[in-house]
Amino acid sequence: MSDTAASTTARTAVVAAAIDLFASQGFVETSVEQIARAAGVSRSTFFRQFGGKDDVVFADHEQLLDQLRTYLSESHDDPWEAVCEASLRVFLHFAADPQLARRRYAIVRGVESLREREIVTVFRYERLFDEYLREALPGLDPLDAVGFAALVTAVHNHVLRQLLRGPKRVPATVLRRALDDAKRKFGVYGEQSDPLEDDVMVAVFPRRMPTAEVARRLRDKLES
Repeated sequence: MSDTAASTTARTAVVAAAIDLFASQGFVETSVEQIARAAGVSRSTFFRQFGGKDDVVFADHEQLLDQLRTYLSESHDDPWEAVCEASLRVFLHFAADPQLARRRYAIVRGVESLREREIVTVFRYERLFDEYLREALPGLDPLDAVGFAALVTAVHNHVLRQLLRGPKRVPATVLRRALDDAKRKFGVYGEQSDPLEDDVMVAVFPRRMPTAEVARRLRDKLES
């Protein structure tokens, strides 16, 4: 096992132990010493891996945000779809272990400081999407960037809450359809079919489509 894999496994063990303790005896009542003992690590190791108890609860989000930054730093033909794909990746992560996700959600709901941090964490996803769109689409109206980022984040959170609040499985297709609908509302869903070599191209775009996206699609067609 590589050092990175071993470190990830160790962090996962600490998170699992902490969630068990938070669920059984309460977040406030659980000490760092108890978590470290249950996970089989020293107190100093705990603090090297996490800054505090709050960080254990939100450890997955920190990893996901890092992964999404890497993903969005890559080249994408359709920046709007890249944001939707990033949203789907977050959902799939939590949907892979819904029981753990629900237990974590219950803990967060019961502690005011964790609820406040959750709000900040959600905003970090939204800001990441906003900043990516502005960089990927030069000239994009900032209102369009923040509007789409906020819409995707809100849609994602709505579907994720369906998973977290109920016992039933919520397939990723539910979020996929909702994201497609968000793209339609924003005027950025789908591409024109490729013209033949001798075709005269007449482009028609929804009025609500951001000007920067119109320019991107026209540029792509003219360069193809």
